[in-house]
Amino acid sequence: MKLQELATIAGNFPLREKTMPLLFIGHGHPMNALWDNDFTRTLTKLGQSLDKPSAVLVISAHWETVGTYVSVNPAPRTIHDFGGFPDELFRVKYEPQGHPELARELKSLVSLTDVMEDHDMGLDHGAWTVLKFIWPEADVPVFEMSMDYSKDAAFHFRLGEQLKALRRRGVLILCSGNIVHNLRMIVWRDIDAQPYDWNFEFDGFVKEQLEHRNFDALINYDKAGLAARMSIPTNDHYLPLMYAIGLIEKSEPIKHIYEGYQFGSLSMRCFQAG
Repeated sequence: MKLQELATIAGNFPLREKTMPLLFIGHGHPMNALWDNDFTRTLTKLGQSLDKPSAVLVISAHWETVGTYVSVNPAPRTIHDFGGFPDELFRVKYEPQGHPELARELKSLVSLTDVMEDHDMGLDHGAWTVLKFIWPEADVPVFEMSMDYSKDAAFHFRLGEQLKALRRRGVLILCSGNIVHNLRMIVWRDIDAQPYDWNFEFDGFVKEQLEHRNFDALINYDKAGLAARMSIPTNDHYLPLMYAIGLIEKSEPIKHIYEGYQFGSLSMRCFQAG
């Protein structure tokens, strides 16, 4: 980063005494937005434990693009990006303010790629189904950055590394996906269905690599065998993990804040750094 850019950011958004946490949330089924369960109660308790940030940057499995975009929409709307669910879910609104100024500061931090502005993006369900429990009053500004699906996992990891300065400017970064997400094998009618063996195996593998900070193994997940292939038939829900591990500072602890499974083929693992 150029010194002039750093000075601009520091002038607009002064350094805080404490770096804001980094969150990876396995968001799972959209109906979690309406359910009272162990997962959603964990999110509520998490919100009660966190200092309120200047803004939240969400990197979600549900905003994939060619190229990388950041939302500069000052008033993002709730996006119901799914179908076939009860009307009650479509009535849920979570509409905090955006933060165009911080979104543009993000652009100045990134040298790996050209981050383009999006003026219309709202909040997809990877964002609002989680945030409605953490800050139910929608009183924290939120903006999203997209994931370029044409790039490999290593690119997303390196891009995450370039966003670290935002955490020192009061921005909480929420990476929302699922470590295991196989909709082809999901047991739709049973949220408590016994997890498949490969779900246990790969979720445990990721936990172990996180604890040993063996991030290379997570980036090169395609070498992790059959369990990885079954757990990641498409990598849209896995890629937010790449941003999360890129954002972790060397000295900060990693805390597993939720462990669980839904519908047999979803891992709901969530962790916090910082």
